[in-house]
Amino acid sequence: MIPRELLAALRTIEIHTARFANESLSGSYTSSFKGQGLAFREVRPYQPGDDVRTIDWNVSARMNETFVKVFVEEREMTVNLVVDLSPSERFGTRRAPKSRVASEIAALLAFSAIRNNDRVGLIISTSQVERMVAPKKGEKHVMRVVREILGFEPKAAKPRERRPGAAAELGAQTDLRGAMETLVGVAKRRSVAFVISDFFAQGYERALALAAARHDVIPVILTDPRDLELPDVGLATFEDLESGETIVVDTSDPRVRAHHSHAVRALAASRKQLFSKLGMDSVEIRTDGSFVKPLRDLFARRGKRIHAR
Repeated sequence: MIPRELLAALRTIEIHTARFANESLSGSYTSSFKGQGLAFREVRPYQPGDDVRTIDWNVSARMNETFVKVFVEEREMTVNLVVDLSPSERFGTRRAPKSRVASEIAALLAFSAIRNNDRVGLIISTSQVERMVAPKKGEKHVMRVVREILGFEPKAAKPRERRPGAAAELGAQTDLRGAMETLVGVAKRRSVAFVISDFFAQGYERALALAAARHDVIPVILTDPRDLELPDVGLATFEDLESGETIVVDTSDPRVRAHHSHAVRALAASRKQLFSKLGMDSVEIRTDGSFVKPLRDLFARRGKRIHAR
């Protein structure tokens, strides 16, 4: 039995994202991705100007007339959604936590994909790959994908060992490397892979590069205003959602707030440089804003670039 609260959330997301997929992303999604190759459609009589390399010599010999092969772009694709649902995704100070925004983004992308007759698959990851859903078509399958994200409950994870006195690693329980290795291992054919995460992780760079060599990988970066700026609320206790470690911070000290802001911005700059080096399109989506407009802008940029070639 699916809990009533989960059913209500599923219904809300279905109504909103299906409409957005039809009204806001219709056309831009299709034009922003290349097909997977050319598929033979038919033969027709040769016309002046046709490429002689397309002549079908067997048919031409039988018909005593020159015929050429006609090919069309094979549009059908596989879209893989790689969703990070590690503890840091529970964080969100505005409209919704990152995990809820991730489910909305995944639903919008999935509905856009099935409108284009594409298959949709899912990989859910924390400190390990928790769930995989094989790519399929259809609205029922889309709702299953969204239900897996909304109703996700992680497997019991062993606490990470740390040296006494050592600081907790940033994103200690986010293993994007394992998610990327799984994507490469299970998706044999080239696919479009949206990686939805706050990217508070380490050690995933090589695995991401390998995945990008096989697939069209698009990082979708989830951010919250409080990721960048600490509020001035005096002494406050903060908990690392990834490690469980707590620390008391004097947020009234401008040096503390400046250090935090500098560290997070340096991480974002390093991440942006990595994505650029790997030739990836990426998009940042905030928990306090629209998740539709950034995706629409992303598809528009890609579409212009593809048609300019």
